[in-house]
Amino acid sequence: MLRIELSAQELARIQFAPQPAPLVELKLSLMMLRRPDSEQTFGRWRRGLRQRLPVTTRALWDLLSSSRGPAFLDPLSVDLPTGLDAVRSAPVTLVRDGVERVRAGRPGPLPGWLSDVTQGDATSREQLCQGLHDACRAVLGATWPRVTAQHKAEFARYALNAAEHGVVGALTMLCPGSRLVDSCWELDAPYQRHVMPAGRGLVLLPTFHWTMAPLIAENAETENEGEPVLVVYPAGGGVPIVPGAAGEDALALVLGSTRAHTLRLLSEPLSTSELAGRLGISPGAASMHTAALRQAGLIGTVRNGRAVRHELTAHS
Repeated sequence: MLRIELSAQELARIQFAPQPAPLVELKLSLMMLRRPDSEQTFGRWRRGLRQRLPVTTRALWDLLSSSRGPAFLDPLSVDLPTGLDAVRSAPVTLVRDGVERVRAGRPGPLPGWLSDVTQGDATSREQLCQGLHDACRAVLGATWPRVTAQHKAEFARYALNAAEHGVVGALTMLCPGSRLVDSCWELDAPYQRHVMPAGRGLVLLPTFHWTMAPLIAENAETENEGEPVLVVYPAGGGVPIVPGAAGEDALALVLGSTRAHTLRLLSEPLSTSELAGRLGISPGAASMHTAALRQAGLIGTVRNGRAVRHELTAHS
């Protein structure tokens, strides 16, 4: 079981990652690739992916198992270049600790290139980054638009649940069976871990390739003061991600078609009557939809005299 202590201060500092993190999604995809289970569902996906992965990615298997991967390999970044820069500049102590955790129990010495990585060798770090770059193209290149759309839908689901049930209610609805017991957020997991964020707060990040238990950064207890604890939880449908069909609307699956359409229309500020006209509904119905979206933090409403205009927030 994973237990995360949540004081009032922690609850106030909970954040939801606004965008998916490509290196996190990649690492969990490769870990899923190494798992032997779920063959009926993931077998074809695994076989196809093994054929697509170029030779430059083979070194990654020295760092990844079916259940673990070092934290320095998947920094929380919203784009691949920024993430790769973080891997290149990761502190030697962080890299060594991560490699030791993953390699514990494996026979024999470290491969030469990996030993060089732990010592900060620039050439070996660049070899690692090339493998990550090529793996990202092979694994996520065609499916990233769908990952992004599903992340946006999951963000909206969390925001709406928080608006209706409060932060605690939204947390316990993220993962089946999770609960708050004596100020601890408990999540079912096949391992035992107790995390004390010590005022740093949490960042919630959904993943759409990993289907197992929620995960937390390996170095959660040793992060620099002020760095929030990263909690990654499975949010996909339990099947491999494939490129989305034309016209698929992931937001509508969570918000309903009218509210999803409302969000898209509000890419430009509109009044309630203007919105109602474009949606083909009554002003009263439009007002109900904007109230729900505003309560969820997805839109804002500005009043200027008698005029009221709605617009997207930074979270939308």
